[in-house]
Amino acid sequence: MTMSKALALVALLLLLAPSTVEARTDIWAGDFGRHLEQLSQSAENGIVVIDVGVEKDFPEQATFTVEAHSVADIVDVRLRYVVDKMKYAEVVSEGRADFTPATVIEATWVWDMRRASLPPGAEVSYWWVIEDAEGNRFQTSPESMSFDDDRYAWRSLTAGGPQPDPGNAQSGEVILFWYLGDDAFAEELMAVCEEGLVRLADEIGTYPERPIRIYIYASSEDLRGAMIFPQEWTGGVAYTEFSTIAIGISPDRREWGERALVHELTHLVVHQATFSPYGRLPTWLDEGLAMYNEGELESHFRSRLEEAIAEGKLISVRSLCSPFSAVPDLAYLSYAQSYSLAAYLLGMYGKDRMLDLLAVLKEGATYDDAMSQVYGFDIDGLDANWRASLANTALSAQRERSLPAAAMVSGALAVVVAVVGILIWRRRVRRAAAGTLPEECST
Repeated sequence: MTMSKALALVALLLLLAPSTVEARTDIWAGDFGRHLEQLSQSAENGIVVIDVGVEKDFPEQATFTVEAHSVADIVDVRLRYVVDKMKYAEVVSEGRADFTPATVIEATWVWDMRRASLPPGAEVSYWWVIEDAEGNRFQTSPESMSFDDDRYAWRSLTAGGPQPDPGNAQSGEVILFWYLGDDAFAEELMAVCEEGLVRLADEIGTYPERPIRIYIYASSEDLRGAMIFPQEWTGGVAYTEFSTIAIGISPDRREWGERALVHELTHLVVHQATFSPYGRLPTWLDEGLAMYNEGELESHFRSRLEEAIAEGKLISVRSLCSPFSAVPDLAYLSYAQSYSLAAYLLGMYGKDRMLDLLAVLKEGATYDDAMSQVYGFDIDGLDANWRASLANTALSAQRERSLPAAAMVSGALAVVVAVVGILIWRRRVRRAAAGTLPEECST
């Protein structure tokens, strides 16, 4: 088809459907040249794209639409899309649109998030591929879609965190979104995030490698409303591949929220550092580092750990490599032990060995091989050494507790001896005055 015919076809379309073009001025606005070029190119192929669009119903679905015209029946319409996330290779997904073949079509493809859900703020690049019965084929220019949770009026706060490469400032960027609470509330949460990132860099040696987005929902209920299949106990979630955190924190639950936020933030950064198609982290290490970065172990976790030590009911480290039990008591103990294991490795061997362990696991080594290569003992060896350290700690604590008790007993005996001595002396004085001292005591 000649250029003159192509332009004539475009003009004909404009004349035949003025209301349609007028109603969809967005295809012309802002980037007229690009769309005109696209129309000319599509006309050369006998296919003209009239409009493209997407409607979002967060979190359940996104509906993509395209309207097109051709000199022959359009027989095939497909949406191709790429999700912006951490991935091992560039993956282009495809959805076959629903439409009735004709020279003018309206095609729709619905992305049902029950099959592959997206977190809030996920970015998607998409384009349409259209073919007609004469073999003409046309591909639209890429468009972008941000899968935002538009149910709330979000505000945002941006800060920079530590980066392994100071020349790439965005690698440590943190963007916090919230809709309930004043600026001070958001600033306090951001300060906690920055402190957590600094601790990660200083004590564990990991840095954020991608910008991190954090969505602060006003309650756990609001958060669960942003998820497709939430658990009733869900209070926060880290979408590691998207570098996104969604968490429910109300202004009156800051203390819990701050610890939970640092916990999820640690998951993100550690997973960025170990992202690989070859291996994954044992659960105790993943959760242990997150618990460790929160700070001092909370009292209810500590008491559960101490009880298990005293009763000889610790869970084996090998069992903790797998997902934790759903039984609350066992889950609490699993998290407490994971904290203790991470603290043991970092305290005994330092962050350099921990970084080596993460690197070896990233390369795909088994848990046993990774531990042996870095520390010189496997998972069972870790279990034995860690338990021995607990026993030594408990013995030291017992000795420390026994010292004050021994001192108290010794002091009490000294007092008793002194009192008895005084009583005996007084008795002798009285008897001497009465002339009844024993013969051996007389002078």
